[in-house]
Amino acid sequence: MSSSMSRRELITKSSQAVVASALAGLAVPQVHAAESNTIQVALIGCGGRGTGAGENALSVKNGPIKLVAMADVFPEKLKGSYDHLNKKFTKQVEVPPDRKFIGFDAYKKAIDCLRPGDVAIFATPPAFRWVHFTYAIERGVNVFMEKPTTVDGPSTRRMLKLADESVKKNLKVGVGLMCRHCAARAELFDRIKSGQLGDLILLRAYRMAGRTAMEASPPKPPGISELLYQVKRFHSFLWASGGCYSDFLIHNIDECCWMKDAWPIQAKGVGGREYRGNNIDQNFDTYSIEYTFADGAKLLLEGRTIPGCYQEFASYAHGSKGLAVVSTSGHTPARCRIYKGQNLVKKDLAWQFQPNEPDPYQLEWDHLIAAIREDRPYNEAKRGAEASLVTAMGRMSAHTGQLITWDKMLKCEHEFAPEVDRLTMDSSAPLLADASGKYPVPQPGIKTKREF
Repeated sequence: MSSSMSRRELITKSSQAVVASALAGLAVPQVHAAESNTIQVALIGCGGRGTGAGENALSVKNGPIKLVAMADVFPEKLKGSYDHLNKKFTKQVEVPPDRKFIGFDAYKKAIDCLRPGDVAIFATPPAFRWVHFTYAIERGVNVFMEKPTTVDGPSTRRMLKLADESVKKNLKVGVGLMCRHCAARAELFDRIKSGQLGDLILLRAYRMAGRTAMEASPPKPPGISELLYQVKRFHSFLWASGGCYSDFLIHNIDECCWMKDAWPIQAKGVGGREYRGNNIDQNFDTYSIEYTFADGAKLLLEGRTIPGCYQEFASYAHGSKGLAVVSTSGHTPARCRIYKGQNLVKKDLAWQFQPNEPDPYQLEWDHLIAAIREDRPYNEAKRGAEASLVTAMGRMSAHTGQLITWDKMLKCEHEFAPEVDRLTMDSSAPLLADASGKYPVPQPGIKTKREF
């Protein structure tokens, strides 16, 4: 899926998936090195997002697909995910006890249950993405990995090299930026490219809500190691996820960059901690970033996780001829629209996406599996790393108080977890608390070369 995939291509590929579904019971040509046409899946990271990705994978209709292995560092998460998926997809879940793996090396054991051409789902905290991807490439396994795929400069450089390797091996790679698979956004992109908005000069994106997921964490309770606590509360720790900024705001950033059909070259941001209370996480409560594109156009991004404040979860594109709604409230449905002029008023409505919007979470899986069965080039690893890098640019700018360019972010040598590939259940955490149980936090203007 290139950034410029048209609505016509999107609908064509969706139609191909439907046709393939109709032919699922017939003889289908061999499309990978396995002896069976059943695509096997291993789920690595069994939390909510991993379980959701598992549901989408098992819901693809264009041929047989089964879940055969699972891995996590928390037995209770694996059990909960297995119970849910097994109940909903009884005939497609074949994960006996000897294919349920626990530990930081469990990903290898799960991938080893697959054949070349099968699919590994990576839904662990993003810090582990490059580690797992490296092994999948070695084993010739296709991949679906959640976003963000990188959290800092060194991991981005590593992921870009791995992306090239995976392309050379003809692996199919999907990245969980599902908005890129949205039919409504795809038609809006086509309309912007055809000139309906004129010159695109300003984009605005908002994710302003109350406390979200695990972005705020209390002091570590007894009975769990420092490392496992940080993995469990990964949104709270920059090494594990890039923090709430990278994990939450990447979708808004990515969909706006898609509409612009470009990546920004620099970021200038502010942010602060106002209401952390006794929480020990590394996040700010507010983020405000100005991204600049090469032609001078801007993307203004606002993020906030403070209860009791005005809330908005949407993105907009302003052109010389009008205004477009990229997303309305959350990720789906997008309800894309174009207005004459710059006001969101009904009388100025010029276009809106008419059909019921297909679920982009499902479409990204339909497209990935169709590419595997048809053996078509399909690799989102490079674009996923670039979207993660752009996201990190804004985060680092707010955390350091400095202007951060694309090159500066990519070349930054601060690696948040340099030994993440060697972690075991008995390892120390990559981030250590001080005597009061709190962790280092960004200090803009004081710590200017690194984020903590």
